[in-house]
Amino acid sequence: MTPRSHTPSPDVERSTDTLPCDALPLRQPGAGFQLLAGVRVVDLTTSVAGPSGTMLLADMGAEIVKIERPSGGDDARTWGPPFLEGESLWFAGVNRSKKSVALDFSQSRGLELLYGLVGRADIVFVNLPPRVARKLKVDADALRAVRPDLIYVSITGFGLTGERADWTCYDLIAEGYSGIMDVTGAAGGEPQKIGAPAADMLAGQDAAFAAVAALYDRRTTGKGRVIDVALVDSMTRLLSCRIMSYLGSGELPTRSGGKDSVIAIYQTFDTADEPIVLALGNDNIWQRFWAAVGDPSYGQSPDFRTNAGRRQLREQIVARIAQLLRGKPRRHWLDLFRNARIPAGPINAVDDVVADETLLARGMFYRIAAADGRVIPQVGTGILLDGEPGTARGAPPALGEHTDEVLAGWLGLSDSDRRDLVERNIIGRSTA
Repeated sequence: MTPRSHTPSPDVERSTDTLPCDALPLRQPGAGFQLLAGVRVVDLTTSVAGPSGTMLLADMGAEIVKIERPSGGDDARTWGPPFLEGESLWFAGVNRSKKSVALDFSQSRGLELLYGLVGRADIVFVNLPPRVARKLKVDADALRAVRPDLIYVSITGFGLTGERADWTCYDLIAEGYSGIMDVTGAAGGEPQKIGAPAADMLAGQDAAFAAVAALYDRRTTGKGRVIDVALVDSMTRLLSCRIMSYLGSGELPTRSGGKDSVIAIYQTFDTADEPIVLALGNDNIWQRFWAAVGDPSYGQSPDFRTNAGRRQLREQIVARIAQLLRGKPRRHWLDLFRNARIPAGPINAVDDVVADETLLARGMFYRIAAADGRVIPQVGTGILLDGEPGTARGAPPALGEHTDEVLAGWLGLSDSDRRDLVERNIIGRSTA
């Protein structure tokens, strides 16, 4: 398969000021979904997993107060290049619709202020190993002493218990532990990481789901919960079908370039120009495929009657399909298969994806205008309610942008109180 050429790295000097995001629709902040309106969340997390989880809650209407170090803030603010107008695009991808408070809670007065916020919150997200959380007095016992019905959400690499609990972890480490890297990559090649922070995003989604479930339960029981999400656990769950197949058969999955699915024909194929993916997932689709390509008798062979039979003869079938598809270009085959209701598609690069008219119509890509004049691209949640995509309530915040607003609104601190805290380096100056 011929590799597709890509545009130069963002580190390379551009010959034009035009950026891919300039073509996206520009949206003004709006009310957005209101399913979680009135729910308050204090977010102590950094990087990707925790922020992605709290952004899901924000997209559904919760008020998220993001607590950041006055010096530097969230670790992801420094992740780049690429940067857009000095801002990390990784940070901007998981932090919209939040309020940033620059607060040093390692100082006693800062911790008092944090506890004040926690006392008025429904949910707290933390992504510190247990030992560090206890040291900083933001572990579950400490924060539930402030509010007993608090929903405490912990996202760590390995969980809150066991010998690995205090081990450091990132997405890459979790992917290695989970087994996903061992089954990803070409046959005979090296193990590969998934091309996105999959463990982070899965753990964030798990944490958001569990938090909402616990919130629902609290309505009737009045009880808070301690939710323990581990990157390794979330990533391992992604392998459920592979693990189940091994447990029930003893057959150890190996790297195959995605060509060893339980579905007999479920892989990439070259055409006369660009490659496609093809999934002949059941007996009816199998028959329709061979009718569409003009060879129905081949598909009707008794040897190919079931998926199990086709798997035994996969190599023979794949060779025949590969020879056939190389005869005409991708566009021909995709049009033919779509009309015949055969699952097939292109292998899009990122620039293809962001130009996809269907995804754009579903609100997956847009720009949002910030109060300070920044215009920041966003990737939507991908959830429509009553046929409509959500609207972000705000752009990813500048560090400490909402410090004054939150401390005055939630805790009633006066202007002079806040000035004193700034002078003592307990809070950062608000950029609002």
